Amino acid sequence: MTIYDISEKAGVSIATVSRVLNGSSNVSEKTKKKVLDVINQYEYTPNAFARGLGLNTMKTIGIMCADSSDLYLAKAIYYIEQKLRANGYDSILCCTGYELETKMASMNLLITKRVDGIILVGSNFIYEKESDNKYIVDAAAQVPVMLLNADLDAPNVYSVVSDDFTSMYEATLQMIRTGVKDIVYFYNSTSYSGKRKLAGYRAAMEEKRLLTGANLLQFYHGSHEDIPAMTEFLCKLHEKGLRFHGIIAADDTLALAAIKYAKLQKYRIPEDFSVLGYNNSMLAFCCEPELTSIDNKLETLCQHLIFTLLGVLGGKEMPKKTIFSGEIVKRGTTR
Repeated sequence: MTIYDISEKAGVSIATVSRVLNGSSNVSEKTKKKVLDVINQYEYTPNAFARGLGLNTMKTIGIMCADSSDLYLAKAIYYIEQKLRANGYDSILCCTGYELETKMASMNLLITKRVDGIILVGSNFIYEKESDNKYIVDAAAQVPVMLLNADLDAPNVYSVVSDDFTSMYEATLQMIRTGVKDIVYFYNSTSYSGKRKLAGYRAAMEEKRLLTGANLLQFYHGSHEDIPAMTEFLCKLHEKGLRFHGIIAADDTLALAAIKYAKLQKYRIPEDFSVLGYNNSMLAFCCEPELTSIDNKLETLCQHLIFTLLGVLGGKEMPKKTIFSGEIVKRGTTR
């Protein structure tokens, strides 16, 4: 028996069940009785360890991320933990890697630790195959699950996302308007966010009838930290005869490799060659010229995610999905 089961049998929302369990006065006596009757009928014991201590909460949130060495994910974890501490919550961090089995094991571990909620950082936790997302749906039947920059339509799952599609679409059109037509899209992820970015680029290029073939879509399979290898990858494209005068990269690390490539080819940036990155990370300031990049408002996303989580834990009705717009931060690598 889970909170989800109780909500179904009582004919109320999961948030209403949460309010009853937390002793909120913002529930009618009639609704409260319906929920308590189901709880008593099925002998449900919410968060047994915490209740045994006479508490309504463990004041602990589980955090899962695929790779804490990734600059974007590491920064997100920093913002999330900072906001949790400010609100009196501890956290347990699980670095899962990218395999489904390890993600499932980490999720089960956090559930056994009786955390009050679970945050999935990044879009690599969501799969196209519905059955592969069952581990999230099952966890959400026990505690709220928050998705940072990913989306899954399931009970007790809440999403806070950046509008990656629109950001990439507008950035691509902006580069085209400066006169650059042969633009390579350089990417290394097929996650939820990765697919939205790619779709934005494709939509803009197809709208202008510039997507002449698959050779403009270049997927890099290597390490996300190996900039020399990324640069070599682009140089090999040049050796094979592919000519292009702009690169839109799915993150700032790939964009740095694009800048190195352009300099090796003796292109002037941005006069002969334009580069645009994504995430507006500190790497944007670590090159010459400084990198034009899309700021996906990561700190804002994380702050709102915690705001939503605290609302859910407090028994409030919170939006299932919140979308924030990104912003192109122009620097020296684009015209």
